[in-house]
Amino acid sequence: MQTEGFVLVDIGAANAAFQLQAITLSPLQSDEVLIESEAFGLNYADVMARLGLYREAPPRPCVLGYELVGRITEVGSAVDPALVGQRVLAFARFGAYARHAKTTSNAIVPIAEMPAQEALPFATQGVTAHYMAEVLSPIQAHDHVLVHAAAGGVGSFLVQLAKRKGATVYGKIGSDAKKAYLQSLGVDVLINYKKEAYSKTLATHLGDQKLSASFNAVGGKSAKTDLKLLGPGGRLFLFGGADLATRKGLFGKLSFLWEMGFVLPIGLMMQSKNILGVNMLKIAEAHPHVIQNSMSEMLRLYHNGELQLPQISTYPFSQFTEAHEALGQGQTTGKVVVSWI
Repeated sequence: MQTEGFVLVDIGAANAAFQLQAITLSPLQSDEVLIESEAFGLNYADVMARLGLYREAPPRPCVLGYELVGRITEVGSAVDPALVGQRVLAFARFGAYARHAKTTSNAIVPIAEMPAQEALPFATQGVTAHYMAEVLSPIQAHDHVLVHAAAGGVGSFLVQLAKRKGATVYGKIGSDAKKAYLQSLGVDVLINYKKEAYSKTLATHLGDQKLSASFNAVGGKSAKTDLKLLGPGGRLFLFGGADLATRKGLFGKLSFLWEMGFVLPIGLMMQSKNILGVNMLKIAEAHPHVIQNSMSEMLRLYHNGELQLPQISTYPFSQFTEAHEALGQGQTTGKVVVSWI
């Protein structure tokens, strides 16, 4: 089938890296569905791929994108034909930056007439937050939880999930402009890492306590810092490496890895600390039902009034490259959505 999409043809600035091109989709596999897209979401992993820093990205030229909202127009031979015409939120393992995209039938959730910009945060970002905080190692009441990039899409959901459990939440931000939003979500302590050393501020607020969990999408030296701040039973969730995008050349990449430190398993055992690596693409490949279940549960919480949407920035497809650059430069809060209509 012929469609069009934003194809990653090079690395670097968005206006040079992407081209809107005609693309040919391969035939549907038996368990797949074809979706005519209304809108798709951007995620920081897409920025990393654009900069050549995301090893999971397909070889160029390729179509990035993990999530979309649209109507199913065709189904594979093993899929219920009654799904044709249904409007869904879908998680895709790349390919979502196109007017038509494919995914497996167990990675979709019907959303009726829910606006696309409301639904999209619950795919990659909502699923990532739910999987870490509710499935992999659930947050407990009275936990002390640090959330890096707390105003981002994943971060703002993590804040809310932690507060639902009765945890004390420390939110790390890079701009005071994000304080009011996070205070409205219930963050107990806000730390602007550009103005203060977050580890010292945390230590002051924790007193004799230690961190129960850190949700870290930054990596670099912050991972080593967080590990030191954990108490017995503490969990360091590593689900991104945003700091790598600020490093230049081979030396920069090596310094990023060096600063993360080297951990001996026996040391973790003796201190009863845990490092949990999270790559939702790998989870989607091995356990796609987890994606569907987490999307459904996050949508249920939202419709029950138990979760707020993150802040949403919606761009027309004609401003796709501007949206990509804004996300990469930290100029957005919450979710970035690109609309085809």
